[in-house]
Amino acid sequence: MARLLPLLLMLVSLALPALPALAVAPADFPAAAPEGHVLDSADVLSRASTGELGARLANFESDHINANLVTVKRLDYNVDLDSFASELLSRWHGSDDDSDLLIAIDSGANAARIAADPTLLQRLPNALLESTADETMSVALRDGGRYRQATIDALSRLETVLAGQEDPGPPELIEQVAVVSNVPTKEETEESNALIWVAVLLVLGTLVPMATWWVFSR
Repeated sequence: MARLLPLLLMLVSLALPALPALAVAPADFPAAAPEGHVLDSADVLSRASTGELGARLANFESDHINANLVTVKRLDYNVDLDSFASELLSRWHGSDDDSDLLIAIDSGANAARIAADPTLLQRLPNALLESTADETMSVALRDGGRYRQATIDALSRLETVLAGQEDPGPPELIEQVAVVSNVPTKEETEESNALIWVAVLLVLGTLVPMATWWVFSR
C-alpha cells in the first residue's frame, strides 16, 4: 500500500484542474526591499534582464534614491495597482536620508504604476510619473509584453529629468500609413470595364437611330 500511495497522489494531481495563480497584496511581500532591487514575482524577466535592470536601479543610489521594481501576475480583488504600489513603497521604505521610488508592473493586465515618496515628488512630479507609466511604458507592455524594454524606457525618461534636463516626454506613436499603389485592383479593373461597355452602348444607342433615319430619309 505504501508503494501505491505516491502513484495515487500523482493520479489525483493530474485529474484536478490547475489552480489559478494566487492573487497578492502588499502584505504578501517581504518587509524589506530586495537586495537586487528587482522582485519578479510574475516570473516575466530573464535572469539577464533581472541583473541588467537591478544595476540600472542601483544607479539611483548615487542620487540618494532607493529605487525598486516589482512584477505581479494578479492582484487581490480589493487592491488596485495604484494602491498596491503606494503601500509597497511605504513597506519598503529605506533610510530616512534617501527617497523611495517603486515601479510596479501587473503582467496580467500589462499595466504599470510608478510611486514615489513626497520628498521625491518635488523632483519627479506625479504628472511625470503617471505619464511615464501610462504612456512611456504602455508602448512596450502592449507590444507583446516587453517588460524589460518598458522598464528601461521608464528609467531612461526619469534619469533624464533627474539630471536636470528637459523631459523627453512619451514616445511618439507612429501611425501605419497605407501605401498607395498605382496598380488597379481586380474590382477597379472590373468596374472600369463595366463603365467602358456602358459608354459604348450609349454611343451605339445614339448613333444607330441617327444613321437609320439618315438612310431612310433620302
